[in-house]
Amino acid sequence: MYYYAMKMLIGDRAKYIGIIIGLTFASLLITQQSAIFAGVMSRTFSFLTDVGLPDIWVVDPQVQYIDDIKPLQDTKVIRIRGVTGVEWAVPLYKGSLRARLDNGTFQTCITIGLDDETLIGGPPRMISGKISDLRRNDGVIVDDVGAKGKLARQGPNGTRIPLRVGDTLELNDHRVFVVGICKITETFQANPVIYTTYSRATTFAPQERKLLSFVIAKATAGEDPEVVCDRIREATGLVAYTPAKFKKLTFYYYLKYTGMPINFLTAVALGFIVGITISGQTFYNFTLDNLRYFGTLKAMGTTNSTLLKMILLQALIVGAIGYGLGVGLASAWGALLSGRTQIAFYLPWQLLLITAAAVLFICLSAAALSIRKVMKLEPAVVFRS
Repeated sequence: MYYYAMKMLIGDRAKYIGIIIGLTFASLLITQQSAIFAGVMSRTFSFLTDVGLPDIWVVDPQVQYIDDIKPLQDTKVIRIRGVTGVEWAVPLYKGSLRARLDNGTFQTCITIGLDDETLIGGPPRMISGKISDLRRNDGVIVDDVGAKGKLARQGPNGTRIPLRVGDTLELNDHRVFVVGICKITETFQANPVIYTTYSRATTFAPQERKLLSFVIAKATAGEDPEVVCDRIREATGLVAYTPAKFKKLTFYYYLKYTGMPINFLTAVALGFIVGITISGQTFYNFTLDNLRYFGTLKAMGTTNSTLLKMILLQALIVGAIGYGLGVGLASAWGALLSGRTQIAFYLPWQLLLITAAAVLFICLSAAALSIRKVMKLEPAVVFRS
């Protein structure tokens, strides 16, 4: 019987291809938009992803997300070092400073100030130069996207010349030398990222009473970072987060206070509705066209449960093909553009399961309409017609 179910499905080529196209489009749109949303949201805490060594981040209690910086006093570093279970703690500066380019224009840059002694918190990968080169006089490290893009110098013929080691910049009226180019996770703001030492960054920054952005720390081996975070809260009155909790805090802030979820969910819902509309209607019409075959099978003694399995098999076959094509196209699109453009594309395995569940629901919904028609079918009506 299942063989005949497949023959009926493939025999009507136009409807067979129409169902697959509808499911492919739905799967493609759901996967693509979900992956872009995941990619954009992952960039909101990309700085946390790149700074992988510390397992404790200490901030002001009023901080709502990673870029909501409320400066602390430098003495907080010493207090945190004295908390039981803290192996080490160092200061970290993060702020926005203006860089003046050769053509006179200004570009806002994300400036990261690393602890002068340890340089903990530096970029995860160096393309040229070394992190230790930051100890050179007025040295900075620039991320490769910024060096090739917004900080690139203007050539004589209008071409853009990427920044290289040895070039100079004017950062908030201070001349600095590029001592390295690094590779980092792209940021949500898409501004160039510049690394330097903490003392140098606080010198470049507009003078304020407090300039310490974060205190990053490491729990002693054998200590639970969550427990150490609680001790830091009790001892200093500050809030301490593990990287996972700080990422979650940032994620939920953008989820709650920005319009991104609504925009992407609208596109996902559109793909879902299109899939149900096109595939459901086409599959239902396909069943109507094959009612005489189902009626004949019923007259020959085929049970309703067997017919039900035949229809479900047909729905699952086209669903699997449409899902595979849609996910494959979305993955190929992401692989093609994510490395060459600013497109944020992140496709974890959880999204594949979500798409699979959506396509399965579409297929079962389409099959339900057909099953109802077949279950009520009287073989005599088919033969009379």
